Amino acid sequence: MAKPWTTLDSVATDDGVLELRKRDEHDYLILVDGRVLMNSVANRSELALGKIACRNLKDKRGARVVVGGLGMGYTLRAVLDSLADDARVTVAELNPVVLGWCEGSIAHLTAGAANDPRATVEIINVAKLIARLAAEERGAVDAIVLDLYLGPNADCDAVNHPLYGSIAIRNAFDALAPGAVLAVWGESFDPGYDKRLRRAGFAVSNERPGKGGLRHIVYLATKRADGKKVGSGSTDDTKAGGGSTGGGKTSSTPKDRFSRKSATRSRPARRTKAH
Repeated sequence: MAKPWTTLDSVATDDGVLELRKRDEHDYLILVDGRVLMNSVANRSELALGKIACRNLKDKRGARVVVGGLGMGYTLRAVLDSLADDARVTVAELNPVVLGWCEGSIAHLTAGAANDPRATVEIINVAKLIARLAAEERGAVDAIVLDLYLGPNADCDAVNHPLYGSIAIRNAFDALAPGAVLAVWGESFDPGYDKRLRRAGFAVSNERPGKGGLRHIVYLATKRADGKKVGSGSTDDTKAGGGSTGGGKTSSTPKDRFSRKSATRSRPARRTKAH
């Protein structure tokens, strides 16, 4: 018989009550309006996303990475484990309550990823953060990692979707350094999003972490080393994005499931702990 869930914390949001629940030492849920957003025992794709996005950055000094969505911190943990001790990781999270959970009651799940001195968490919509970087620090980011509870799907507005539309893709392209990567989690392959990435000038491939069962997708969009767009007739541009064309959850935009408040949470530099 399964143990009952205990609610550790809850807060009202525009999308419903946001809750943190627990039933064992390592078994946690984050829910909003009764819907499960994250499960601590089902984190394979989150860990894979962070590793895939940063697998070429291990030896890069001063690497700069942007992560969209803190969640329980698993993607952040994988990113940090793939980077040198002088890297800088900026995480965009919409709700400060989630940050508090990751720094406190669930910090042990990720060996304190949210408390790592290389990480700075901004309470901001990641689309706004990427647009700001594209405008003010063009070409400065080595990887952008989007790990949101709604990935690209057929109902996304092809132009104006704040994360997966062509305008947002262009902002990501401009924010990234030559040779840098945009890595995006998705529930399943969306051919429209794949095409938009290619049209923006990325070389695109995708991976499905794990074996058997439900396997989510990771889109890997790479900016050319010379910073130019991949030509429509080049080898890279014509690589097919594999996988099923089945749609994911149907929502035209990812809900601002947490606070809309914009603030910055930063920490002074200090020596990095080994994890």
